[in-house]
Amino acid sequence: MTNGQGAMMRAPEYEDAKRIARNGDPHERVALARRAEMAPEILYYLAADKAPSVRVAVASNDATPPQANAMLAGDTEEAVRVALARKIAALSPTLDRNEADRLSRLTWETLARLVNDTAVQVRAAVADVVKAMPDAPRSLVTRLAHDTEIPVAGPVLEFSPLLTTDDLLSLVADPPASETVSAIARRPHLNHQVSDAIAASAGSSAITQLLSNQSAQIRETTLDALIARAGHHTEWHEPLVHRPALSANAARKLAGIVAQHLIMKLSERPDIDPATAEFLKNQIVKQVSWGQQSATAAHPSDHPVAAAALGQAAGLETEGELNEDRLLMSAAMGEARLVSAMLARGAGVALSVVERAASLRSAKGLVALCWQAGFSMRSAVVIQALLGRLPPNAAITSVAGQAWPLSEEEMRWQIAFLSRPGGQHKPSEGVAAARIASA
Repeated sequence: MTNGQGAMMRAPEYEDAKRIARNGDPHERVALARRAEMAPEILYYLAADKAPSVRVAVASNDATPPQANAMLAGDTEEAVRVALARKIAALSPTLDRNEADRLSRLTWETLARLVNDTAVQVRAAVADVVKAMPDAPRSLVTRLAHDTEIPVAGPVLEFSPLLTTDDLLSLVADPPASETVSAIARRPHLNHQVSDAIAASAGSSAITQLLSNQSAQIRETTLDALIARAGHHTEWHEPLVHRPALSANAARKLAGIVAQHLIMKLSERPDIDPATAEFLKNQIVKQVSWGQQSATAAHPSDHPVAAAALGQAAGLETEGELNEDRLLMSAAMGEARLVSAMLARGAGVALSVVERAASLRSAKGLVALCWQAGFSMRSAVVIQALLGRLPPNAAITSVAGQAWPLSEEEMRWQIAFLSRPGGQHKPSEGVAAARIASA
């Protein structure tokens, strides 16, 4: 009577084990199934035990014979198969599907069955064990990497040293799951080829993960391209600000996009030269000037949204894209906050001035702001509808033969009225103010 390692069990012990296996209570049978020196035939017998806890113990025991492991791979209890998956996966570097030995082949077949298990947690258990193994079977790792469930694919996508650059590029180009590329983007020391592919073709979430990965190699040209797109992706702002080895040019571009507290972090970076740091501090002063009146007028919960919109408008201005086409495109997409910020930036007024014109539903005020910003009446008509929520019969429209239906004197007066100190009027003043603005 021997166990799998050839050690003898004394006859009394063996008979006692048989008795417990047949008639012991569940706790005794679990303890028996956990014993490393247990005879293989006893463990095989316990692999069919009615108590799942006993079968879990057998599945976890390294002394369990391959025949019992194969039987447990089809167990109805997921917990049993998970325990077995973790044990067999740990043996994977020693397995060979072409092994002549029958029992070794049986163990490989058991592993293959577990990798194809219908339960995500069983496949995930295999992935968790082999994710960082340098000597795991490559075919096993690539199979897991292509799994459609991220709890299975994620660990090997993020950590396996066996996935080549070609493997990763193929997965980025044709991801099996929505989170596949995000998992790749988190890989330590990701090379610039894969980073380029992610930046060029992935969605915002994966790019956020890439930018947050401090060890990922990202070319300066790729980073510049992402900064140019970052005005529409506030979730990229903080990771961009914290990217290592950020150039002065990149820092200056970011200053036109991100919020004040992030510009401050940029200016405090030890790798930023004094001239760039001074430029960044000046940008903070400008943002405070642009947003100060708006911040006092808006509801506190709107502050981060307003700051982001102002930063985005500033970024468009820096890129030379604060123009009528961009304004109309944003209006068509319903981006009211960004349209307000673009109008404020173009007209050289605080965001609160635009918001006041909108809240008063002042057709004349909104037309005047469009005029001062250098936009046309075409934009003024759209903005009256979007920001002022004015119906067509209440909006000011074009007059044949005239660029603007209002005189310059009238438009200057409207802007002065909307910009007067005090920000928001009292409720009791609302009707009167509205009458004056629309008069």
